[in-house]
Amino acid sequence: MLNALTVDVEDYFHVQAFADVILPNNWSQYPLRVDNNTRRLLEMFGRRDIRATFFILGWVAEHCPALVREIASAGHEIGCHGYNHQMIGRADQTSFREDIYRAKAVLEDLSGAPVKCYRAPSYSVTARTLWALDILHDAGFEYDSSIFPVVHDQYGIPDAPRFLHYRSLGNGRRILEFPPSTISMLGANLPISGGGYFRLLPYDITAWALRRINEKEAQPVMFYLHPWEIDPAQPRIAACWRSRVRHYQNLHSTEEKLARLLEEYSWAPLTEVVKATLSKCVPIDEVANGL
Repeated sequence: MLNALTVDVEDYFHVQAFADVILPNNWSQYPLRVDNNTRRLLEMFGRRDIRATFFILGWVAEHCPALVREIASAGHEIGCHGYNHQMIGRADQTSFREDIYRAKAVLEDLSGAPVKCYRAPSYSVTARTLWALDILHDAGFEYDSSIFPVVHDQYGIPDAPRFLHYRSLGNGRRILEFPPSTISMLGANLPISGGGYFRLLPYDITAWALRRINEKEAQPVMFYLHPWEIDPAQPRIAACWRSRVRHYQNLHSTEEKLARLLEEYSWAPLTEVVKATLSKCVPIDEVANGL
């Protein structure tokens, strides 16, 4: 079964874990590492003839335009990760609209193709910010991957559908949601879809969870990672202990684990997985239902 492989293209100083100690106005003071780290991922994918969806931060696109062009020319899908990596709940609707329109315009100009996929910084489409989906639709986005169906201190809608589904927006409009993957156990959804969860969990647990989703539930997996997660030599930021643990734990082993994951499962860009999945089932319009 095809699974969705996605990369959130941001640098180590963009992450929410350090948002309280590194302000956007100071980003230019930090060494840029996202360019080389993303190219390392491109090489890993290229050796295995794997294509992915790259959700690129608009700020990164403006500072590394050749990188965006290289990603697109290699046959990967370009998605939008916003411009300033601002969590949606910390801004108003006007600011959010300006952020995504700015990022989308930059990415489309550099890639030469429409950008139809969006992922919010830190999965910050929550129960309080569902209005963002209407703005995304108005901006021309058709696919979203921002709603994490888990309990978390910064994001998540725990009772949201776990698998690919349509979100009705009213007036006959809808947007297709492809959530990060979870395992349902003991009445709760447990995250196993990548990022820090991939770094922190033993590989065998991740592999077991992915097999269960593919084989037992007959659903595709949505997996994500960041370029900085294969960069153990990145500068260390002075932050609280929780942020340091979340960000730095097991950076040294991520690349090896990722190489194994790429070999053992089948991967494709988000929209390709959507088309393969929808061709086998009847699309639904109500958010409460699943595919």
